[in-house]
Amino acid sequence: MRRKVFDVLVSAGGLIIVVVLLVAGALLMWGYSFTTSSVHNQLAQQEIFFPAKGSAELASPKIGPYLDQYAGQQLLTGPQAEVWADHFIAVHLSEMPYGGVYAKVSAAALADPSNKELASLAQTVFQGTTLRGLLLEAYAFWTFGQIALLAGIAAFVLAGLMALLVGFGFWHSRRVPDHVEILPPSTTHRESFQNLLGEVKPEPGSEPAGSG
Repeated sequence: MRRKVFDVLVSAGGLIIVVVLLVAGALLMWGYSFTTSSVHNQLAQQEIFFPAKGSAELASPKIGPYLDQYAGQQLLTGPQAEVWADHFIAVHLSEMPYGGVYAKVSAAALADPSNKELASLAQTVFQGTTLRGLLLEAYAFWTFGQIALLAGIAAFVLAGLMALLVGFGFWHSRRVPDHVEILPPSTTHRESFQNLLGEVKPEPGSEPAGSG
C-alpha cells in the first residue's frame, strides 16, 4: 500500500474518532449540567439552612467539625446534603430511643398501640430517616454529575489531541511522494534465485563442461 493512501485512511479514521469524542463530551457536559441543576433546584425547594456559626446546634463534636464550613448557608449542593444527612440528621437519630432505627421504633409502637409517645417517636424517626435518604440520594446524583464533568473534559482534551494528529496525518499525506510505499515489495524465492544466477557470471574463456 502506498504511504499517501495509508496516511489518508488513518487520518480519516482519526477524524471519525474526533467526532465521536466531541459528541460524547457534549453529552457528558449536558448530563453534568442537568444533574447539577436538578439537584440544586430540588434542594432549594426544601429551604434547609445550616445553623449560624457559633450556635448551640454546632457545639457537638459529632456535628460542629463537619457543619462549621457551611454555617449560615442554604443547603444547595451535593456535599452539603451529604454532610447534613450523615453528620446532623444521623447524629440526632442515633441519640433517640432504639438508636433512631425506624424498624425497631415501629415494632415497639405496633406492640403497644396505646402508647402515643412511641407512635410520635415512630413518626419522627420515619420523617428523619426519609429525609436523610433523600439527601443522600441527591448527593449520589450530584456525584454522578461531577464524574460526567470530568469525563466530558477528558473527552474534549482527547478530541483536541486527536485532531492535531489528524491534521498532521493529512499534512504528511500531501508531502509524501506518490510512489513511496509503506513497505518495499517483497521478493519471491524464484526472483531471489534468478537474481543469484544473474550474479554468477562465467569466467572469460571458460566453456561449459562436455563442449568441444
